[in-house]
Amino acid sequence: MLITNRLSLLHRFLTIFFIFISISSCALSGRPPRFLGNFAKPATHRKTLPSHETRYFDQRLDHFSFRGDAKFKQRYLISTEHWAGPAQMAPIFLYCGNEGDIVWFAENTGFIWEIAPAFGAMVVFPEHRYYGESMPFGSRDEAYKNASTLAYLTSEQALADFAVLVTSLKRNLSAETSPVVLFGGSYGGMLAAWMRLKYPHIAIGALASSAPILQFEDIVPSETFYDIVSQDFKRESSRCFDTIKKSWDALEVEGQQPNGLKQLTKAFRLCGELKSTGDLNNWLESAYSSLAMVNYPYPSSFLMPLPGHPIKEVCKRIDSYPEGTSVLERIFGGVSVYYNFTGEVDCFQLDDDPHGMSGWNWQACTEMVMPMSSSRNSSMFRTYDYDYTAFKLWCLEEFNVEPRPNWITTEYGGHDYMTTWREFGSNIIFSNGLLDPWSGGSVLKNVSDTLVALVTEEEKRKGKKRRVGIPSVLLLIGLMEGLWKSFLLFTYCLFSPSVFEVRCSSHRFTSINP
Repeated sequence: MLITNRLSLLHRFLTIFFIFISISSCALSGRPPRFLGNFAKPATHRKTLPSHETRYFDQRLDHFSFRGDAKFKQRYLISTEHWAGPAQMAPIFLYCGNEGDIVWFAENTGFIWEIAPAFGAMVVFPEHRYYGESMPFGSRDEAYKNASTLAYLTSEQALADFAVLVTSLKRNLSAETSPVVLFGGSYGGMLAAWMRLKYPHIAIGALASSAPILQFEDIVPSETFYDIVSQDFKRESSRCFDTIKKSWDALEVEGQQPNGLKQLTKAFRLCGELKSTGDLNNWLESAYSSLAMVNYPYPSSFLMPLPGHPIKEVCKRIDSYPEGTSVLERIFGGVSVYYNFTGEVDCFQLDDDPHGMSGWNWQACTEMVMPMSSSRNSSMFRTYDYDYTAFKLWCLEEFNVEPRPNWITTEYGGHDYMTTWREFGSNIIFSNGLLDPWSGGSVLKNVSDTLVALVTEEEKRKGKKRRVGIPSVLLLIGLMEGLWKSFLLFTYCLFSPSVFEVRCSSHRFTSINP
């Protein structure tokens, strides 16, 4: 039977899982921080998804008010190709949609599709409200019209969407006993962890990959993100690091010259005339940060079509120019690896948003307030301190709203997160690669026996690569086996208590309840 075979499949699962985490890395500029690159391009050739259906769910606009019944169509992708059905208590793998088109995320989350057959799992990708096709008020223009229409774009509403959708789905399929396991990366990873904390009765566990739930209210130093990006480049080449560090002043000097902006427009092959050096700075910062997030050892096309080890390729380009080549020419050659590796781009747009991620600016200006700064000594970026006053003024001008920098810590766990999560959380795997800049705001240490941090890093020791984190994998094996056994016992006790009377009376189900 599928149930009895599942524990033996866990070892296969964990092998795939460890490989996945060891290479995963899920841009920020001086204004609202954004998880995914501001200028990310969709791949020319779309990936073919496994067998699935696209469906729409009538979702309530406001889950926290009993006045009115406004609804919108929430898109979700569902695959039941390998689902073993409710009689087998087969699981449901639910990916918590991020700040973009859900098809884009489904195309780039092969891990879930790969392990679903082994677990006999259903796969569900619900889209985050206000992104992709899941637009309240009928259209994107109406949904983004003003602060009143955008007011329902919050993480709390999104979590409620996921909870209501999966509960309805289970009810309609008579699958109330099928366990739900949450998956997510970056912002989606944060949502997966928070959903397990807020709705522990709906999901038995979560895999939160590259989830910076500590990037708020100075829980971690504000310079952490940019320091990690900088070290990723410095690790490849200190000369490359120094060239990028010098380039910001070179850009400002050139921009202040007569016709300087026109010269920069030509030098960087921009489609429209540059209005300020700040726009070009943001374009470059976005490329470097995104490269650190997708610095995979193999070719990929998640944000852009890229070669394996793209940071190494960028630095190779920057360093390979002959003596006497200007700093800006080197920088353009390097950044072209990110923006034009295929050589198909004739000119570059500075205001692209092909994946519809602009709603993140609203989220950053309301509750997702992540302090960011760049240090003078350890960062290759322009030096600047976090200026909340300037950030608030920008949000007031852009949306007529004032940020709430304390809200996320109030809503999801506070500064003493170790105590909070140890007391109220369970069954969450926080996975990170230390080359990923978002790892600095993520959980890197085990919080408890069922709140596990899986951290991987490749170090060079005497010419050899050593992988760190194997003890965490061994602990993960015990965690996953314990989680599944506890769920089975919980279900048996719920529906057949007389059969398991002794075990049910003595079992506390600590792996199921928070």
